[in-house]
Amino acid sequence: MEAPPGFTSDFKEQEVCSLKKALYGLKQSPRAWFGKFTLAMKKYGFKQSNSDHTLFLKRRNNRVTCLIIYVDDMVITGDDKEEMERLKKNLFAEFEMKDLGRLKYFLGIEVLRSKQGIFLCQKKYILDLLSETGMIDCKSVETPMTVNHKLHMELEADLADKERYQRLVGKLIYLSHTRPDIAYAVGVVSQFMHQPQSAHMEAVLRIIRYLKGTTGHGVLFKSNGHLEIQAYTDADWAGDVGDRRSTSGYFTLVGGNLVTWRSKKQKVVALSSAESEFRGIARGMAEVLWIRKLLTEIGFPPEGSSKLMCDNKAAIQISENPVQHDRTKHIEVDRHMIKEKLEAGIIELPFVQSKDQLADILTKAVNGKILRYCLDKLSIRDPTTQLEGEC
Repeated sequence: MEAPPGFTSDFKEQEVCSLKKALYGLKQSPRAWFGKFTLAMKKYGFKQSNSDHTLFLKRRNNRVTCLIIYVDDMVITGDDKEEMERLKKNLFAEFEMKDLGRLKYFLGIEVLRSKQGIFLCQKKYILDLLSETGMIDCKSVETPMTVNHKLHMELEADLADKERYQRLVGKLIYLSHTRPDIAYAVGVVSQFMHQPQSAHMEAVLRIIRYLKGTTGHGVLFKSNGHLEIQAYTDADWAGDVGDRRSTSGYFTLVGGNLVTWRSKKQKVVALSSAESEFRGIARGMAEVLWIRKLLTEIGFPPEGSSKLMCDNKAAIQISENPVQHDRTKHIEVDRHMIKEKLEAGIIELPFVQSKDQLADILTKAVNGKILRYCLDKLSIRDPTTQLEGEC
């Protein structure tokens, strides 16, 4: 290491410092940095959120200021402009940082604004992925995964390049932050990271070919005049050919906008389709409770109960009927948790048919598809002016 300024005169030519311990790379470095930043935010009057420890909030005169941080990148928002300017001045005095202006690009996620709302996508990230894999000119496909794929570990099958497979799947996992349409497919291929086979690599490359035709897709946030919380849950029964575990998934809407989604294989083997759906309800309900708590902390407590949509009547009846001991004692914890929230009026469990659920989802996606089409066809990078008229 070169000698620090002020000590140069004490060193002969070609002499350097012997570095005993590096600051960057230490395991305690992230904790020390975040601890110092947290103390500084509390000194400025901000409160650390209990729902998300990287979120800091301050309420003043019925106005709120929010700061969320990821390592050393942060986003500041709110409706208290005076407090936001004061916070920036304090941070500039305490730490070495700069203001990049309105949010346009954050951790690989592009933020586009228009009169219709805020649109999040990762178009550049996808194009870089296509270029890295040499598939920039490949033929696109309509779906990210074939129907009834039945991917599993085969005996004596050809192995794929493990390092390349893990690198591609890791990139796809990060890409699913703004692409709920690939969440299930990415969840499936990520199960074979330890020993990928040729069939698994083909499934990964199919996802990339699907991305080739949908580079401009993303998530649209717009004002719908309410902040109702809705969640949709579903599960397949014994869908995994290898270990017969079910895969459950959910997504949540706040004010009609898609905010969280997840697809994950269950930890135990379900003995019936009702049980697999029931466990899916439990995971979806946990997400709804977290969102309700987060909204309350920000200053928008939910009014009334939240709807948790399910297409399995047996699972709903088990949730509402306490006299089903023999059928439910193996899932007793989930049953008691759901029943408690139902009786408290925090959630509702309306029945919705699968075809109606799909139609409702497609209807809510129409406006987002129109905006994505406009952004792609008009090649608009910053649609802050006249985008609505152009569309």
